Amino acid sequence: MMERRMDAALLVLFLVHLATTLEVPLDLLEGLPQPPTITHQSPKDYIIDPRENIVIHCEAKGKPHPSFSWTRNGTHFDIDEDPNVTMKPHTGTLVVDISRAKAEHYECVYQCTARNKHGTAVSNNIVVQQSRSPLWSKETIKPFVIQEGVSLVLPCRPPAGLPPPIIFWMDDNFQRLPQSRRVSQSLNGDLYFSSVLREDSRNDYICYARFPYTQTIQQKQPITVTVLNLDAINDTMAAFYNDTDLFSEDPADERKPTFLIPSGPSSSKMVLRGQVLEMECIAEGLPTPDISWTKVSGDLPAKRTSFLHYQKTLQIVDASESDAGDYRCTSRNPLGSVHHTIHVTVKAAPYWISGAPRNLVLAPGESSVLTCRASGTPKPSVSWSMNGVPIENSPKDLSRKVEDDTIIFTDVQTGSSAVYQCNVSNDFGYLLSNAFVNVLSEPPRVLTQANKVYQIIKNHQALIDCASFGSPIPKITWFKDSRSSTLDGDPYILHDNGTLEIHVAQAHNSGKYTCVARNILGIYENHIYLEVKEPTRILKQPEYKVVQMGRSVVFECKVKHDPSLIPTMTWLKDDGELPDDERLIVDSDSLTIIDVTESDAGVYTCIMNTTLDHDSASAELTVVEATTPAVVYERPDPPTDLELTDHKKRSVQLTWIPGDEHNSPIQKFLIQYEDSLHHRGHWHNLTEVPGTRTTAHLKLSPYIHYTFRVLALNAVDFSRPSFPSRMVKTESAAPDENPTGVQGFGTEHDNLVISWKPLSGLQSNGPGLHYKVMWRQKVVDSDWTTVTVANNSKFVVSGTPTFVPYELKVQAVNDHGAGPEPAIAHGYSGEDLPVAAPENVQAVLLNSTLAEVHWDPVPSKLIRGHLKGYKVYYWREHSLHKHNPHLMENQILTFSGNHTHRMLPGLHPFSRYSFNVRVYNGKGEGPPSPTLRFDTPEGVPGAPTSLVVTNPNLDSLTLEWSPPHDRNGRITGYTLKYQPVVNNSNELGPVEELALPANETSVTLLNLKYSTRYKFYLNAKTVRGAGLAISQEAVTIVDEAVASRQVDIATQGWFIGLMCAIALLILILLIICFIQRNKGGKYPVKEKEDAHTDPEFQPMKDDDCTFGEYSDNEDHKPLKGSRTPSNGTVKRDNSDDSLVDYGEGGDGQFNEDGSFIGQYSGKSAIRETAEGHESSEAPSPINAMNSLNSFV
Repeated sequence: MMERRMDAALLVLFLVHLATTLEVPLDLLEGLPQPPTITHQSPKDYIIDPRENIVIHCEAKGKPHPSFSWTRNGTHFDIDEDPNVTMKPHTGTLVVDISRAKAEHYECVYQCTARNKHGTAVSNNIVVQQSRSPLWSKETIKPFVIQEGVSLVLPCRPPAGLPPPIIFWMDDNFQRLPQSRRVSQSLNGDLYFSSVLREDSRNDYICYARFPYTQTIQQKQPITVTVLNLDAINDTMAAFYNDTDLFSEDPADERKPTFLIPSGPSSSKMVLRGQVLEMECIAEGLPTPDISWTKVSGDLPAKRTSFLHYQKTLQIVDASESDAGDYRCTSRNPLGSVHHTIHVTVKAAPYWISGAPRNLVLAPGESSVLTCRASGTPKPSVSWSMNGVPIENSPKDLSRKVEDDTIIFTDVQTGSSAVYQCNVSNDFGYLLSNAFVNVLSEPPRVLTQANKVYQIIKNHQALIDCASFGSPIPKITWFKDSRSSTLDGDPYILHDNGTLEIHVAQAHNSGKYTCVARNILGIYENHIYLEVKEPTRILKQPEYKVVQMGRSVVFECKVKHDPSLIPTMTWLKDDGELPDDERLIVDSDSLTIIDVTESDAGVYTCIMNTTLDHDSASAELTVVEATTPAVVYERPDPPTDLELTDHKKRSVQLTWIPGDEHNSPIQKFLIQYEDSLHHRGHWHNLTEVPGTRTTAHLKLSPYIHYTFRVLALNAVDFSRPSFPSRMVKTESAAPDENPTGVQGFGTEHDNLVISWKPLSGLQSNGPGLHYKVMWRQKVVDSDWTTVTVANNSKFVVSGTPTFVPYELKVQAVNDHGAGPEPAIAHGYSGEDLPVAAPENVQAVLLNSTLAEVHWDPVPSKLIRGHLKGYKVYYWREHSLHKHNPHLMENQILTFSGNHTHRMLPGLHPFSRYSFNVRVYNGKGEGPPSPTLRFDTPEGVPGAPTSLVVTNPNLDSLTLEWSPPHDRNGRITGYTLKYQPVVNNSNELGPVEELALPANETSVTLLNLKYSTRYKFYLNAKTVRGAGLAISQEAVTIVDEAVASRQVDIATQGWFIGLMCAIALLILILLIICFIQRNKGGKYPVKEKEDAHTDPEFQPMKDDDCTFGEYSDNEDHKPLKGSRTPSNGTVKRDNSDDSLVDYGEGGDGQFNEDGSFIGQYSGKSAIRETAEGHESSEAPSPINAMNSLNSFV
């Protein structure tokens, strides 16, 4: 059995190596078949705006072009039967016209299918939901009367929307309420006061909820807070009541901090990988406490961590498994401190380890693999489909074998093209990927443009493309000019995609290159040309200048470039463009500034650009006051008359005469040398001497042909180099030093590789440099083994024992003798796999999801290598519940270092597990310990799988459910809770609770109220307690008798007569008003406006939610329902998103609870009043709220 598994694993590795990721380039190769590929689709969770048409995207490519179909809630969706749904031409994109239908009718799960005769691709499940902004539940908020110095929490509790609303607190002037260390908003929107002050008294604490999709804002009823200072009241009343203390309660004293949230000494939090981890700690105390955060089990990730809300919120973005652990928040003031520990667990929805499965293009008879390698926490399951059908239900294919997350194809045949779907899922999400297998027989074609010319700068990398297509995949070979031999060795590198690389291109690499693509069906050639150009170089750079004001200065910039390239010279000043000043004259190789002023000082840069490269150089201009006579500062002239004296075996004396300083003293001299024996043409810095000296004593190395030169430096720049001195040759000698970096290691179990850093030519001290390599076993008193190595920096010793310590020495030797005695280094021969397993392995159960594994360490001599750690292999065999199937969830925990016990987290309750332990070294794993088993105890169950309402009647209904999928023990019963929803709002009535036996899966509830919505909660129980609840809502049937009585009222004669009388009265009033108007009468509206002026509401600024002026940039007309100021203008921000621009400004309204609903209904111009008369409508707060909608 083990041999078969090993053979399968080796086969997969071999096929992975051969696997191709070639895709048919449809835009370049017409007529070649290709199965469908989904190219664009809507997101999995698709939230729509209920006021706009619904567009569900699905686009795909293939040859022939695919056709499209859809499923809705798992069944076929016949688009032709729905007049509101159309499909865009040449795509599968659906467009739902909601002008004739309600958006909620299309809140479903959709899946798109794209098919042609070569296969079928499917999209993700697209869950369409409309955004919601429900009203705030009706409530009566009592004022808060509170003593100064105590803590306070003002609840917000916004209605749940989709997506959730954005919460903020403002006053009745639409200004943000100030927040600080003492007052801050929590993550759930509540407003927390660590301690209240008298200035916190106000009657307009208002919580707002903004729903981003519908751009509506809901407003909670204002909250009144009154802060009492009891000491002040007592002092005042004592004068009237003979010093009697009426309020005996003590005022709030200073106190140490306590946490308002979270409660208790510890709490836990779960976050998904990749999401934002947010933890908050809000404390009360006097004085106001400070909050600090630490991670108990490590350091906070500095680049991903931020602190918000005055240190009360810790935020870690892009959470990963490394962020799991215990976090401690500490609240501290001068009276003490308090701690709270938050245990964070990180789960993970499935994610790709090495990318999604890739398309395969295979020739008949070829073999390859599709891999679907993903990870997650808990470990995800993998399922395969072919052309949208589960692979176990697909036609059998002997060339196909499914091995967990891999499909192995061997000897594929024409006609077996298909699209395979890989679905990876766990409790937190899923990944669905399409990958096709396209079986084609096609001769090779080269897709790179024929006769393409590549231009490369000398000494740069050259990459010459030869993109090809064919099935089988063509083999690419390259030839140059005469085609005498293939280009497959130094300096050429042939990449797998056919690209030819020349790492450092030289002039002789120019020429004609031929790329040949060959497979069993044919040959295709393509010619490509390479031109290697000379680099652009600045030969004479601009120099530092000191110039007097009023004089002229010239910066030279002489350039050499390839004659076939067109150069462009650009000058910059202080990294910006040159000033537009006629005093600055730019020539082809210089910049002249005449009549220099103080503003001309700065750094000037010349840049020479060609189409392939550029070069640049800079120099600084310093402007000084004019003097008489003028002082000119320039770099010094080069030193002259270099002379060598007192020549000895290892030293020589160098003297020189300094050049002209040009009004700037020489600071130092730089002495350089050229070694014409080893590095002709290269000058190296040797030493520096102060500018006051003109002689230097130079130390020499053996076996060097020295030539010296000197450069002088002043405040302007270095001088040009002096003329070289005469040559000085030093005699050879034995090396003065040995190689460094000596180390020993093994690449195989029976060898030892000794390596070192070789000496340079300067260090060799003579010809014939080689190395004396010596080694011996450290634990055995044996003689040194010696070999001589030349022109190499390593030596391989074969036939060594496995993982044995060695002593090593490497000595430098040349024709004149050996270097000094080398130091001893240490190393080990090669490792081999461990031969023993850990013993005395046992598991200790700590709870239903955590176990601790113990073992004895493996002796070091049996590890046969450097101990890296231990691995615990464990798997869940099956649940102990009789209805659950057998499982094999293989998992591995790796523990680095020499440990003897470790934890196994994340176990399933009420399950049987098997495990073993293995030691591993640098070579790999040793054998497993004997497999042991343990059973985890029961835990709380998961939520019931389903809860369905059936048979709703006037006063009863039936609930049916399925047991939990994760029972985690023996179910002992169920608990059903239900409560009515009062008056079609979010308020809930009293809770009824019902205990149900474990063997029941349905219950009928009697004596319910008719026409009432109920919420139901059902959870299962084990001996460990109750699990998560599943919820459901249902409405009892309307009482038809009551409804009919309500309708019959409108048909009564007395009701009809009353309506007619009211209509007649209204008609008479209208006639009277018309007569009065014709007589010249008018209503005193203007007077009423002047007498009852309302405060103007101002729109909110977008950045801080405060309110500024409102102006209309188009026609400066007043908003409907607003007043024009005395200056005749109304100002407005530039925002285009104000709700005033949508509808007529009167569509928004306040509800009974004071909340505001504003909805866009399309742009409309602000209408003028008839004949230019000023509007007489009263100013409306609705307009201000419409403006607020766009700024929050």
